[in-house]
Amino acid sequence: MANAYYIDVILPIPLERAFTYAVTPSEADELQPGMRVAVPFGKNKIYTALVYRIHQNAPEVYEAKPLHQILDQNPVVNGLQLKHWEWMASYYMCTLGEVFRAALPGPFLLESETLIIRNQDVEVAEQELTDNEFLIYEALQYQESLRINDLMDITGRKTILPIINSLINKGVVLLKEILDEQYKPKMVCYVDLHEQYSSEEALSELLDSLSRAPKQYQVILKLFQLKGGSDRLLKAKELQKESGASASILKALVKKGVLLESWLRTDRVSYKGDKPLPPKALNSHQKEALKDIVDQFGEDKVVLLHGVTSSGKTEIYVNLVQSALRKGKQVLYLLPEIALTTQLIARLQQYFGDQLSVYHSRYNAQERVEVWNNVLHQKVKAQLVVGARSALFLPFQDLGLVIVDEEHETSYKQFDPAPRYHARDAAIVLGKFHGSDILLGSATPSLESFHNARTGKYGFARISRRYGNVLMPEIELVDIKDKIRRKRMQGHFSDRLILEIEEALKDKEQVIIFQNRRGYAPVLECQTCGHCPQCPNCDVSLTYHRTRNQLRCHYCGHNTALHTSCEACGSNTLDTKGFGTEQVEQELKELFPEACIARMDLDTTRGKHAYRNIITSFEEQEIDILVGTQMVTKGLDFRHVKLVGIMNADALLNFPDFRAHERSFQLLTQVAGRAGRTKKRGKVIVQSYNPYHQILKQVSTGDYESMYSEQLYEREQFQYPPTYKVIKITLKHRDFNKLSEASAWFAQGLRNIFRFPVLGPEFPPVARIRNQYLKNILIKIPPSYSLSKTKNGIKRLEQSFNAIAPYRGVRIIYNVDYF
Repeated sequence: MANAYYIDVILPIPLERAFTYAVTPSEADELQPGMRVAVPFGKNKIYTALVYRIHQNAPEVYEAKPLHQILDQNPVVNGLQLKHWEWMASYYMCTLGEVFRAALPGPFLLESETLIIRNQDVEVAEQELTDNEFLIYEALQYQESLRINDLMDITGRKTILPIINSLINKGVVLLKEILDEQYKPKMVCYVDLHEQYSSEEALSELLDSLSRAPKQYQVILKLFQLKGGSDRLLKAKELQKESGASASILKALVKKGVLLESWLRTDRVSYKGDKPLPPKALNSHQKEALKDIVDQFGEDKVVLLHGVTSSGKTEIYVNLVQSALRKGKQVLYLLPEIALTTQLIARLQQYFGDQLSVYHSRYNAQERVEVWNNVLHQKVKAQLVVGARSALFLPFQDLGLVIVDEEHETSYKQFDPAPRYHARDAAIVLGKFHGSDILLGSATPSLESFHNARTGKYGFARISRRYGNVLMPEIELVDIKDKIRRKRMQGHFSDRLILEIEEALKDKEQVIIFQNRRGYAPVLECQTCGHCPQCPNCDVSLTYHRTRNQLRCHYCGHNTALHTSCEACGSNTLDTKGFGTEQVEQELKELFPEACIARMDLDTTRGKHAYRNIITSFEEQEIDILVGTQMVTKGLDFRHVKLVGIMNADALLNFPDFRAHERSFQLLTQVAGRAGRTKKRGKVIVQSYNPYHQILKQVSTGDYESMYSEQLYEREQFQYPPTYKVIKITLKHRDFNKLSEASAWFAQGLRNIFRFPVLGPEFPPVARIRNQYLKNILIKIPPSYSLSKTKNGIKRLEQSFNAIAPYRGVRIIYNVDYF
């Protein structure tokens, strides 16, 4: 048919290709790539899909269904975004649907919900219904439709599907799919005095008439006081609060026609602050670094800024952001951790006021939709976007500058679900698509970025002194093996660390204690038989959390109450092994009962404002000692921290990963950098069983260059990044034998195709998670091989693998640039 039109759509499910739907000519005129449509998929499910392209070629294999409805008047995703998504799907070996699902805020991805309705055309023999079926049938006499959750409440059963199927087979009920718009704009009620009381005489009469209603009289007086002669509208809630009146009194005044109500659409997140300040004056080192950066931007290079902790990198960023905003460009400022955004946003709002928007997963879905729409429509309040890795998916129209702060951080890598992208690398590609300037900043750059700077692929700028010429902290290594032998340990604290904490508290200074493990103890062990409680779903011991009196799995979330006796032998001689932040906090409370001690880890920061509350309290010196995991290491700026204590550096160094030594150097240097950020020199105590370890020596002298040289030499010898590219392939299945057989077949297939190292298949340290067994295969691709050809070869092998019936249930996960 000559006039037939079709659209290819991206569905938010992991399908390798786009699906085609039929549209009418009028719909084809209305539609554009990047608009959302609702489409039927499968038997009766309706999904939100994204228009990918519009054409007149009918699909060859199946008959195109008509679309269900058009959801947008204008595209919510632009062409450059789609181009970026295509690159992500190709580079990270996932599907466009997976990128689409990760990119859009939840309320944009409407999915139909099943409603159960009564079949009016059937006479029901009530005696043939079971008790549960009759309960549902009876409920449908009074309600037009029921949702699945309603049925679970009515019957008190969790397995509701067999009952619904039985009712469908008996013709009692029908299923209906509905699609609800999830995003609801926030409407705020404002009030003002009716214009008929604008004259003095009318107002005087009104006040006289209200003399017998003192509360209403008070509301009108407060209204004038708050308005102060201006024309501004007052929020109804503000007037209610200030006047001490109830909502019913305001409603009575509206009903009388004294007050006029108006509902205005308002953003959920808005800046209420003073006029923005000019940026601070830069010192000579910062000016030199800024000049180097701007010069290399002129050569169209990605620039790496290597500035020691507290060197004033943020002030350089502020100058660059201001320059981009003056040109009318948008700016993306990426941070690795939500905890970091709390403090940085307060600082950036001093300079940029309401031009700044924030985007990360702790914002609720409605707030994220508002930021998305503000960026899409290039509103002033979204010219500068600060956020965690998901912020790079926003629909930028004219991106002029991309800043990736703390670029070395592993938090930039997405692990699950797909796309398993690295935000730093994806942001660089996004910046290239927009033709924007790109700056990476870190006190301890990743080996990959530093290598790119050394080989001339990236530009490079350096600040080697702290702002205000503050001295770098003094780092002292404490041998806890020797301290234990001499009986100079109290719990997990050496006498040196206790002494330094006492001195800091005496000087009214603050202390940060770093322990990179949450919970009270990682292992609970029976002293009689040696049994340790294990997670039933994962191959890992349960961690003891004392505050909740629970044993918890940190992989699947399984939890159980603490056992009073051993499950295996019944003995009550249970003891803990190892220690986490909870135990450190407990010991500190016993050692320093007068001090105010707080903990910052995943357990204490689950709430939306939890980060901000802890960080604000610490900034205002309400907390003396802050115990934390690596959340406390990342770029936070506290003025009064004199001492940083690192409880056990060996746990970082002895991790089974080729990046362990690099990460240890970065983490220890970063946490040390929280100390002594003003005129007083800070101190860092590093407790270790092996204080002569090369990495610890390099941390204590701040010798990044020698760490880089040594690690690069080792990586070259053992064929790891940055010289080689690494792809980790994980195979997953519930059946141990089937997984072993399938992974061996896949690894042999890879060895037959490629002439470079293929390691594995091998079980990871935790070989079973959520009742799924895992096996890993590691591919090391030499620089002389094409990465894209290698990926194509792997994908072709996967097709052959999927054609083997017994292996079809085995799931394959790709992790490109494995972290």
